[in-house]
Amino acid sequence: MERKAFLKTLGAGAAFALTFSCLHGCSSDSGDNEIEGEVVEEPTGIDFTIDLNSAEAVNLTSNGGFILKDLVVIVKNLEGEFVAASQICSHEGYDQVRFASPDNVGIFYCDVHGSRFAQDGTPLNSTSEGRPLKIYSTEVLADDMLRIFEA
Repeated sequence: MERKAFLKTLGAGAAFALTFSCLHGCSSDSGDNEIEGEVVEEPTGIDFTIDLNSAEAVNLTSNGGFILKDLVVIVKNLEGEFVAASQICSHEGYDQVRFASPDNVGIFYCDVHGSRFAQDGTPLNSTSEGRPLKIYSTEVLADDMLRIFEA
């Protein structure tokens, strides 16, 4: 086989392999668009502490960092203050609320349907249908313990 014919064959095979893997990656096993996460009930009686020096809290050492615990998103916002919100989106109850800092503005968001919330729980877009996100109280105690609780 000549070099030119070999390279054409090799190129066609590589193109097929690339196309197949890309298209296969876009499909789902069940054939429908599955949503990550689960619909869960809003927890009640939230009251727990986190040791800010523990491995569990390592993401809270920098402004903009967050962790998830007991269906609560605990954040050290861009101003260095601790804020806590429900991980359960007020839109449809999925447990996918996270924290992000687009354009240096810290917001809570749900990646299921795109709901966005201010740090006080106020809806920032129409996806949440005007329902606020539940916000919990935070308090730094002695010995670098952070308390998250319902007021």
